[in-house]
Amino acid sequence: MLRQLEQIRLEALDELDGIGELRELETWRVRHLGKKSKLTQALRSLAALPLEQRKLAGSRANEIKLSLRSRLDEKKRALEEACLASSLRQEKLDVTLPGRPVCIGRLHPVTQALEEICNIFKNMGFQVLEGPDVEWDYYNFEALNIPPDHPARDMFATLWIDPEAAQKARLLRTHTSPMQIRIMEKNGPPIRAIVPGRAYRYEATDATHESMFYQIEGLAVDKGITLADLKGTLFEFCRCLFGEERKVRFRCDYFPFVEPGAEVAVECLACHGAGCRLCGYNGWIEILGAGMVHPDVLKRGDIDPEAYTGFAFGLGVERIPMLRYGIDDIRLFYGNDLRFLKQF
Repeated sequence: MLRQLEQIRLEALDELDGIGELRELETWRVRHLGKKSKLTQALRSLAALPLEQRKLAGSRANEIKLSLRSRLDEKKRALEEACLASSLRQEKLDVTLPGRPVCIGRLHPVTQALEEICNIFKNMGFQVLEGPDVEWDYYNFEALNIPPDHPARDMFATLWIDPEAAQKARLLRTHTSPMQIRIMEKNGPPIRAIVPGRAYRYEATDATHESMFYQIEGLAVDKGITLADLKGTLFEFCRCLFGEERKVRFRCDYFPFVEPGAEVAVECLACHGAGCRLCGYNGWIEILGAGMVHPDVLKRGDIDPEAYTGFAFGLGVERIPMLRYGIDDIRLFYGNDLRFLKQF
């Protein structure tokens, strides 16, 4: 039995020395240390030997088994080191090469437009303020000359939070104009401020309308402010944003909280005034509404309309990149399509 065990050991070691690949070690282990190996079969046959021979042969068989496992581990480490050394020789690293570029995020095109517009007005001396998205009915409507029975309320498809609370009703603001009253209540004249933020309308979406969109409200209140100041401010803004060559239209419009009211439109970039789906086939896209602050609105802001005048305007932010880049559908901004967003 001892001679048989020694023969098994020598055969296993000879075969192990001839192995040169890591994947061959598992085959060797199964053949010489597995359940069906010669060594395992020899151990099972020990029961037929006399007691003294059984002890001696069993002890020797266990020594051989431990020895073979130890040599297997040594062989595995040696092959792994050889494989690593070969890989390092063949795959040299050039530390002078530039690193792989890291993909980073970028600002949303609406955010880019928002920051650019705010910077233009800041250069004109306007202060940037913010207001709440959830607003009271008083600030959103009544303080802006839109009482509960006023037909102008039909202009706003409102998302109500608690509509049964009368004047204390809350809603998602339909425009950023409520900040006119809040600013006048908190700050006395002179006032020059813009308010960027989201507005919400309960309405169907199409190429130029969304249920959630961004607006920038502007307000200036001081002694001696006239309509000429409003026109000069808005024309300068359009020149800074769209360039000197872009045509701008200024004409009368109606808003309950200004008198007189006006709208500012810019020549459609997509069709250059010829008419297309984006501009409603009239060649112009309205970008903001404006006007002189109504005396009643000044009174609700605790400002004497006999001593002070002011102007206000509201600007749709999404329409700026639409005009600039010829985008014909506002819904593209909020479709989360990276192929579209990565262009800006």
